[in-house]
Amino acid sequence: QVQLVESGGGSVPPGGSLRLSCAASGFNMEYYNVGWFRQAPGKEREAICISTTLDETYYIDSMRGRFTISRDNAKNTVHLLLWNLQAMDSAHYYCAAGDTGLITSVQAPWSLYTYHGRGTQVAVSS
Repeated sequence: QVQLVESGGGSVPPGGSLRLSCAASGFNMEYYNVGWFRQAPGKEREAICISTTLDETYYIDSMRGRFTISRDNAKNTVHLLLWNLQAMDSAHYYCAAGDTGLITSVQAPWSLYTYHGRGTQVAVSS
């Protein structure tokens, strides 16, 4: 069964950090570009970053500096490290994997990806 499962979300105080994981099963994520997205209540889903099959990483400008995406191909997993979290970062975080020919930039929309996770919740509050 093909699946993407996110984990690692939780509740942290401002300034805290989390490491989110996106684990794939049923396919080899090493051959796909992988993106992270987030959606806050009442807002549209927004892209954060992508990791390509060539191990390149790209970030939305406003997300650069506090988020880091990385791959662990041995575990068929992609991670997203979040640090110095603020209340504005509270959202549901999702990962998706897509064909390298279609996912050619960090701006690629959610709908263009082939596989989608169901997300993990991040809450930042004091």
